[in-house]
Amino acid sequence: MAEALTADQLAQTHLAAFSKGRAWTSAEFTSLLQSPLVFAHGDNRCFALVRVVADEAELLTLATHPDHQRHGLARGLMEDWHRVAQQRGAQHAFLEVAADNSAARRLYDTCAYETVATRPGYYARSDGPDVDALVMRHAFV
Repeated sequence: MAEALTADQLAQTHLAAFSKGRAWTSAEFTSLLQSPLVFAHGDNRCFALVRVVADEAELLTLATHPDHQRHGLARGLMEDWHRVAQQRGAQHAFLEVAADNSAARRLYDTCAYETVATRPGYYARSDGPDVDALVMRHAFV
């Protein structure tokens, strides 16, 4: 998975993957991709958007199109972007995940992430109460 993606393609995949949440717009992806610290990795089925600053990588978002979920794409992508982040100098990675996103939490657990903090009510839900964000960390070394 290394096909260069446009901001529009990222936004389309993100919208499909986050149809029940707030998907990011093409303009938001364009703005993020203008930074030399940010890279997208993957393809139109599954991608990760990552920022590396000093020795820290932050997974900004990971999206798998619903037509391609449960095929191991996200797991493989995690390994791929971890490698790229390490090449850019990262020694550890952080991410935030909604406490009610059990599929993503299983993926991150499998990738040896550990919960290090909680942000109460971070994710607004239109169909129910706000959901906590779990801040997770992974050491590359």
